[in-house]
Amino acid sequence: MLQVDVTLGFDEFALAVRHDFALSGVTAIFGRSGSGKSTLLRVIAGLETRAEGRVVMAGEVWQDQNRQIAPERRGVGYVFQDTRLFPHLSVRGNLDYALKRARGLGGPRFDDVVQALDLGALLARRPTALSGGEKQRVAIARALLTAPKILLMDEPLAALDDARKAEILPYLERLRDAGGVPILYVSHSLAEVSRLARHIVVLQAGRVMRADTAEAVLSDPEAVPMFDRREAGAIIAARVGAQEADGLTRLETSAGPLFLPRAGAAIGSSLRIRIHAQDVMLARARPEGLSALNILPAIVTEVRLGEGSDALVQLRMGDDLILARITRRSARVMALAPGAEVFAILKSVAVAQADVGTATAQA
Repeated sequence: MLQVDVTLGFDEFALAVRHDFALSGVTAIFGRSGSGKSTLLRVIAGLETRAEGRVVMAGEVWQDQNRQIAPERRGVGYVFQDTRLFPHLSVRGNLDYALKRARGLGGPRFDDVVQALDLGALLARRPTALSGGEKQRVAIARALLTAPKILLMDEPLAALDDARKAEILPYLERLRDAGGVPILYVSHSLAEVSRLARHIVVLQAGRVMRADTAEAVLSDPEAVPMFDRREAGAIIAARVGAQEADGLTRLETSAGPLFLPRAGAAIGSSLRIRIHAQDVMLARARPEGLSALNILPAIVTEVRLGEGSDALVQLRMGDDLILARITRRSARVMALAPGAEVFAILKSVAVAQADVGTATAQA
């Protein structure tokens, strides 16, 4: 565990976090702007020397009332939003700098990191000749080559457009699945969090408001007000069953087959699919004559009325929990209540490629 019990006060903001972070996979630190996400990372890294309390990494005390281990001695790899590569050095020079810092620490091999992040063709270039996504891959490689005990990533994709994000997310999934270095990943993007995180810690006004597995947090109607309601959605597990001749991919889920536009994954691959609550329709009887291909049985587990005209319905669909965002009127007319049997209807085209990610080996 990474045990954190710290406070840090500013003129108009106070951070007060007490939480044990799992040292496996990706833990997302999620919250709106100003919630304290980046400040918490800086405290963990030892960059906020005014912070009070304890930071203990796998039994090693990094900070308490008697000591303050310097950032360079904590074994932290830090990836910033702006990459902070040395502009006067080539990609190889930036990576060699990290290797020299980690000499004798038994970190990953240079060639292995270069291959994992597909940097071979970039080694002779300077940072000014790289795209945004390429720069971030170099920054991640440089952090890994310092032989870190933990990797801290602070909004690493925030400055990238959607195309560059789509380019780099598969690399982050591979890094997560390799299982070598635990990652704390700061983001305010539910799309990124849904793709990458095994656990989510939600910060609000400097405090932990919710912490659980990604599946539990994202499928909980009570947690939705902490997000943008329009982005509410849950994660389900799926396996690629077939690539159909008409361009669809058939996924096997615990509730039945799910058809999506062609997903570039091998048959048998495990995926995690983000289903947006606003894209789920409900019916009390199985509908006929619809263009929607995905009609799956589900059971209502919770109905939560919103402040406006909408309602969030939590459904158990096989072994998974999903959310449906409908109107209060529909919830009332359909007499939705826990235990009600319904059918969840999802258009195949409603699931974007950005919402289809690989599953962790432990998932």
